[in-house]
Amino acid sequence: MVSCVEAPLFNTHSFVESTAFDPTQLDLVELNNRFESATPQEILSWAIATVPNLVQMTSFSMGAITHMLYSELQTKVPVIFLDTLHLFPETLATAENAKARYQLDLHVYKAADSREDFIARHGDYLWERDVSQFHQLTKVEPMQRALADLCVQGWITGRRRDQSTNRSTMPIVELDQDGRLKINPLANWTHKDIWRYTFAQNVLYNPLHDQGYSSIGDQPLTTKVASGEDERAGRWRGSEKTECGIHQ
Repeated sequence: MVSCVEAPLFNTHSFVESTAFDPTQLDLVELNNRFESATPQEILSWAIATVPNLVQMTSFSMGAITHMLYSELQTKVPVIFLDTLHLFPETLATAENAKARYQLDLHVYKAADSREDFIARHGDYLWERDVSQFHQLTKVEPMQRALADLCVQGWITGRRRDQSTNRSTMPIVELDQDGRLKINPLANWTHKDIWRYTFAQNVLYNPLHDQGYSSIGDQPLTTKVASGEDERAGRWRGSEKTECGIHQ
């Protein structure tokens, strides 16, 4: 495995040594003020030019950011996908379709080799017995492993402020709990904005959206959303849980 000191830069517009980049030295207040009026493409362009070992994290629900990176900005930022082994078949198919269309530099991380292997280790229906442990094993640990393996110094998410009340004050750029830069270029976009872009650019998206799923996670923990509900109301329905753990 390549060490972080020796890791190549994933962006092609920066010649800063990865060891010289320190996200904690960035003026996040100034950046967030500047980016409030910027387009997602402008924010992504800044990140590509500034942040060594930059990656995108995606669940293959909506493909706007991947399309911007690979089609509009013509860059091959590595894409991390967490296969929890409990995803909808449509989600896995969307991942394969996106990989083929965009020739993605795709890195898939799992908690085990197969769902059967996961059940043998942890038992079935773990999400019913201990949903926090389920997410720790299927999302948090694989994500931490991915970020470490790829020597990540900045990662891109697709979160938006209008998705739920707990995301309503989310900054565009922030530091994660380990001091990496976390970039949310769609923070200011609305539900209408992302669908307008998706149709205008013929962007791939998960077909479950056409079946009433507005936010798509693990199959046993995701339900359809009724008119008037929050976009993420179908996640962990009936519980107080609002995040899976990777964005805590």
